[in-house]
Amino acid sequence: MAIRRYSRSPLLAGGSRYGTSDAVAKIRAGIANGTVPTRTEICAEGVRLDTVAGREYGDGTLWWIIAAASNVGWAPQVPPGTALSIPTNLSAVEQALLT
Repeated sequence: MAIRRYSRSPLLAGGSRYGTSDAVAKIRAGIANGTVPTRTEICAEGVRLDTVAGREYGDGTLWWIIAAASNVGWAPQVPPGTALSIPTNLSAVEQALLT
């Protein structure tokens, strides 16, 4: 599955840069309306989102999905005690991104 956060974002600067991604809003809307199921995990010391994504999805580059769902910003490492909302169905995430 090829889920990309900028696949539907506009190209700017003559095609050399992407505009703002709407992936965050779409993932959060899917969670709010119940179409993107999640589970919660509390972070321990030193937890990195890319490691969590690798464990959950088999692909650490999908860390941004967990960041978007958890409203934690765009840093791969999060403070201990942070509650992560981890989407449990990548097909549902992909569908949310297509809407």
